[in-house]
Amino acid sequence: MNGVTARLAGIQARDVVRSRWILVYTSFFLLLTEGLLRFSATDEHALLSLATASLMIVPLAMLVLATIHVYNAREFTELLLAQPIARSSLFAGLYGGFALPAAGGFLLGVGLPFLVRGGGDPAARGALVTLLLVGAALTFAFAALAFAIALLTEERLRGVGIALGVWLLTAVLYDGLVLIGTAVFSDYPIERPLLGLMFANPVDLGRVLLLMHLDAAALLGYTGAVFERFFSGARGTWLAAVMLAFWIALPISFGARSFRRKDF
Repeated sequence: MNGVTARLAGIQARDVVRSRWILVYTSFFLLLTEGLLRFSATDEHALLSLATASLMIVPLAMLVLATIHVYNAREFTELLLAQPIARSSLFAGLYGGFALPAAGGFLLGVGLPFLVRGGGDPAARGALVTLLLVGAALTFAFAALAFAIALLTEERLRGVGIALGVWLLTAVLYDGLVLIGTAVFSDYPIERPLLGLMFANPVDLGRVLLLMHLDAAALLGYTGAVFERFFSGARGTWLAAVMLAFWIALPISFGARSFRRKDF
């Protein structure tokens, strides 16, 4: 990150903090985590509930809030475009200024209650680290998707509608469609196609990683054995990490390309 990008990211980050949604977002995860830790039998049960909530809320919040943020920052963006600043640096600053505080809010909201308790149950720390990493990765990925949507759509209402549609598909409908496909083609060897479908959705990828670390593969149904066998080794874990990185890099690249070509 060069000096111009860093300064722009800092300006955008201060704007995000002043908007106060980041405070609400962080406080929500802080209260949710604290409540689950207080009322769950074990840290692992709390993490399982927290993982389920995070996989739904993080994509939704990032898609909606980041889309609205891009539209609200349009006048500021047009002003900066009149300056001798490279569009690539401007896009990186705008994106970083939103995504970094959002990821920090998630990490603080989820991590602080565990930190106050000395890190929680040592047996569940691996799952906690996985949850924090997956939540941060989904923050960056879906914020980038939202930037791309807002840059490709002129109308605010339409852009927010598309963002909600993306969330509905990836976080709600996708698993149902996969289950229907699994039932229809149950007479065929579908292990490899199932793995491919999982990698095609960052939410599904994060869910499987979390359930593997929580020893809850049974919650995935009869396909859980396939995923457990694949992710039990280092190869599966590394491949999952690479695919999550891919889901961050791809929408960022697409959004940067759209930003360079957009006629503001």
